[in-house]
Amino acid sequence: MTKVIKIGGNVLDNEAALRRFCTAFAALEGPRVLVHGGGVLASRLQESLGQQPVKIQGRRVTDPETLRVVTMVYAGWCNKQLVSLLQAAGCPAVGLSGCDGNVICARKRPPLEVDGEPVDFGAVGDVVKESVNRSFLEMLLGQGLVPVLSPINHDGEGNLLNTNADTLSAAVAAALGAELWTCFEKDGVLLDINDPDSVVGSIGPEDYARLKASGAIADGMIPKLENAFKALRGGAAKVLILNADNLLKGRGTEVSL
Repeated sequence: MTKVIKIGGNVLDNEAALRRFCTAFAALEGPRVLVHGGGVLASRLQESLGQQPVKIQGRRVTDPETLRVVTMVYAGWCNKQLVSLLQAAGCPAVGLSGCDGNVICARKRPPLEVDGEPVDFGAVGDVVKESVNRSFLEMLLGQGLVPVLSPINHDGEGNLLNTNADTLSAAVAAALGAELWTCFEKDGVLLDINDPDSVVGSIGPEDYARLKASGAIADGMIPKLENAFKALRGGAAKVLILNADNLLKGRGTEVSL
């Protein structure tokens, strides 16, 4: 079974954690695709350049200056750092953005209503499983290669677009009928963000709605779970949210419909 593994910014920002992850990822058996973010590093670079990162419900607003920064960070530093570490671990990784091989062709997100108000997210690309060049990915996988996808995509008309990495990984998993494993620095979905032992073993839409309403689920966990449900509805075989250090154990919160 093909696995789509998504790795988040806090792990990418921790050199020791990232090296552990790359070693574990290289040891995984079977075809796999790696999707990465890099939001922590992007926000830090924005701030060093005098820009103020803007996020709404865990999603980054991408104006022209922000697009330049996230492209440098995601498609540049983060992607190539990951590929080099994976190569060192014996993994035949190939780093790609959406315009490479036309692997992801997105459409610009129209303004969305958030808390009753329209919000323009800027140069943000909406991605669904039909956006994914499945045959191209399957060709790479068939050659024994491991695609490493940054969340910088394009619209086919010469414009780059930023996509939430959870959205991207969900679309890729749905397109490939693969398992989606979302890795970050926690052991799974937590009932109490301050209690590492409060991991939820499994979560469905009703649980999610209740925990979101109570405030137990907030910020970046919102797009993780919303995209997990979308992946399952689109044809993904399984969704697991887990600690990057538990990659080889496959232990975390299983998402179900």
